[in-house]
Amino acid sequence: MSTSAGLDDLARRTSAVTRSISAENFTGAKGAGGRATEGTGAQAAGRLGPGWKISPSIDIAAGETAVLADIEGPGSIKHIWCTTDPHRAWRGTLLRMYWEGEEEPAVEVPLGDFFCNGWNTFSQVSSIPVAANPNGGFNAYWPMPFRRAARITLENVSAEKVTLYYQVDYELGEVDDDAAYFHAQWRRSHPVPLGEVHTVLDGVTGAGQYVGTYMAWGVNSPGWWGEGELKFYLDGDEEYPTICGTGTEDYFGGAWNFDVPGQGYTEYTTPYLGLNQILCPDGLYASQQRFGMYRWHIADPVRFAEDLRITVQSLGIGPGQGNGLPHRYRHTSDDIASTAVFYLDNPAGTGRPATPGLLDLEVD
Repeated sequence: MSTSAGLDDLARRTSAVTRSISAENFTGAKGAGGRATEGTGAQAAGRLGPGWKISPSIDIAAGETAVLADIEGPGSIKHIWCTTDPHRAWRGTLLRMYWEGEEEPAVEVPLGDFFCNGWNTFSQVSSIPVAANPNGGFNAYWPMPFRRAARITLENVSAEKVTLYYQVDYELGEVDDDAAYFHAQWRRSHPVPLGEVHTVLDGVTGAGQYVGTYMAWGVNSPGWWGEGELKFYLDGDEEYPTICGTGTEDYFGGAWNFDVPGQGYTEYTTPYLGLNQILCPDGLYASQQRFGMYRWHIADPVRFAEDLRITVQSLGIGPGQGNGLPHRYRHTSDDIASTAVFYLDNPAGTGRPATPGLLDLEVD
């Protein structure tokens, strides 16, 4: 089974079969959809009976973990859609994915950050692998192949019930020998210690390719905040990296502070990269500027054979200090949360940071 998303694949016949898991078909079994006799929609359906939206969603109590999908392979997950009530659950729930029966998740990311919405406030995203649509319709198209088993869970670490609507679309069929496993990790520096860097990824060993970054960046200092370089340390790099960018806005495909003269910070969302969210202070309780940015390395994956580490500097611009220059670089201590997306030859998570608690996750 090819994991390519190319249009040419649509014309190819294969032996794969299509299946889908949702609250209307928890197992994805053939002919098992829409048979529920009880569920979150039963009262609204009244006398309509089975087949009439009896079970469109699930409720996840505070502190509970729901199993969204438990699939026997071989196969590949093709698409995930979900939405929640309330939206503030986006930082209060942890999405996990496990491959081949491993105990360690390959994916552990807050739900909203996985879909480029890390601030509990909706932002439109129109990219190839991730789409976020009004009002909180989250979609992911990352190929997720597995050979024996795939398991997806969502843990509610918040103090209130979460209602989840979801659908996991997948194929059962042969998986290519060279297909790697999908991984995603979340880290937050709250704030970055002055003069230090935020680590996007560390401790990943094996062979694979890095395919994307999402950052929820909260600014804690006045002035321009995005001078920091992203650095990729590949295959034994120590003090100096193989790949070194020229600035934060440059890495995300923008330029000159994302500042269009006369317009200021300007949102954009494209197939591979974007500044999809700009949250301005309101002069009251929302006191800080906050941004959401993504960069997908789809046309330009970062290949590694042994190990990978990625960092970004918390670096801004301040006024000059008697040096004849109008400005200078200066360290900042911003609130940076990053989601790193990559493929690896190992189904288990490597270098996974400690599981965050609610206080680590909360938007404040």
